[in-house]
This record gives sequence, structure tokens and C-alpha cells, in this order.
Amino acid sequence: MYPAVILAGLAAGFINTLAGSGSLITLSLMSFLGIPLDIANGSNRVGVLFQNITGIGSFQQKGLIDWRGGLMLAVPASIGSFVGARIAADLNEEVLSIILGIIMIVMLIVILVNPKRWLEGTLEEFEGRPSLIQLVAFFLIGVYGGFIQAGVGIFLLAGLVLNAGYNLVRANAVKLLINMIFTAVALAVFVMNDQVNWQIGILLAIGNIAGAWIAARMAVERGAEFVRYVLIAVVVVSAMRFLGIGAWVMALVGG
Repeated sequence: MYPAVILAGLAAGFINTLAGSGSLITLSLMSFLGIPLDIANGSNRVGVLFQNITGIGSFQQKGLIDWRGGLMLAVPASIGSFVGARIAADLNEEVLSIILGIIMIVMLIVILVNPKRWLEGTLEEFEGRPSLIQLVAFFLIGVYGGFIQAGVGIFLLAGLVLNAGYNLVRANAVKLLINMIFTAVALAVFVMNDQVNWQIGILLAIGNIAGAWIAARMAVERGAEFVRYVLIAVVVVSAMRFLGIGAWVMALVGG
């Protein structure tokens, strides 16, 4: 089990740093291993936190972190993350499983739609103060991220490119900064509710760190299509599992 968890963390860290939705892999693996979804949801944040710290360090060496802009946008996102984590902590496993399945179907649609249409922007450093629309947008992204980490990177990229106006390279760097801050907030909530398996979380962190280190040193565009195909496969399988579609199909085939 341990090597599988570390490898899943590596894949998630790589995908999360380049784009997003890597947590679909780790959440799915923990579900297959029989870890309750609420515990998996909390434990996953340990790896994500360390992955973001690693990625930020790598991007900072290249001078790509807009600290001022990232920290300002992280404020509403962190408030939203606290709200989302509180909602997730109070849900039972059955409800959380259904919501995860629905989210993954939505993510499949997002991934299938050509993501390149998002990847336009010229902003390198945030100027002025966030607008009301930006505050609301990043608060809602934070709620989603606090509730369930899977896929939040894609929403963050969309918000940073389409709403804030960053180019893709800068958006990826700022994304990690915002994600790190609101992940720490969400993790604190899960810890307080005793919903973190530290053994699994640390194993994931080992993999996440390695994946983020590799990804941050690659060109942002390199391997994007491959990652997209992997995500499609992961999302389809995960959605079927969380919604119980796989079991339903097997029962139908078996008569």
C-alpha cells in the first residue's frame, strides 16, 4: 500500500503543479483502499500543503511569484476555505460520496472543453486592490477548495487568467501561493475534527513534494495534452466509483 500511496502523491503533485485535479487520483486511491471519504478528504490536504510549498520555492527561484497579488486574493479564498471545510467536516460519508461523483462529472466536462481558451492574459503583477467581483469569485473558489480539494487548481487558473488577467505561467505560480494558504486553513479544520490520517498524509506528502519538484522545473505547456488525457480517464473511473455506477453495471451484466 505504501508505494502506491507515494506514487499517487507523486502523480497528484505533478498534475496539481502544472494544472489541477491531481487530488482526484489520491482521493480515488484512498477510496479503493477503504479509507472513509471524510478522512481521505482531510488526509489529502497534508500532501497538498507540502506540494504547494515545494512548488512555490521552485517558482520563486525563477522570479514568477507575484506575492502581493497572491496574498490579497488568498484572503477571500482562505475565508471561503474555512467555510467549505466546515461544511465537508459535518457531512456523512454517503452524501460526500454522491457530491464527489457529481463534482467529477462536472470536472470531466470542464476538462473535455478545450482548456486553451482560458490561457490568455498579460498581467504579471496585480495592481490596485481586488474588485468586488474578484473577492466574490475567489471566496467561492475557496469554499470549493475547502470543501473538496479535487479540481480547485483548474478553478484557480480560470479565476487568475479570466478574472484577474494573469498569463498562464504567472497564474500557475500564484495559484500555488493561494492554494497553500487556504489549504493550511482547511487542514486545521480537519485536524480539529480528527479527520486526518497522518500516516497516509505523510506518505502522500513525500510523493506530492517529488511531483511538484519535477513539474515546477518543466515548461508549463510541456505534457499538457498527456495530463489532460490522464485526467479524463481518472475522472471517468472516479465518477463511476463514487456514484456506484460501476457496481450497477456489473450487476446488470451479471443478470
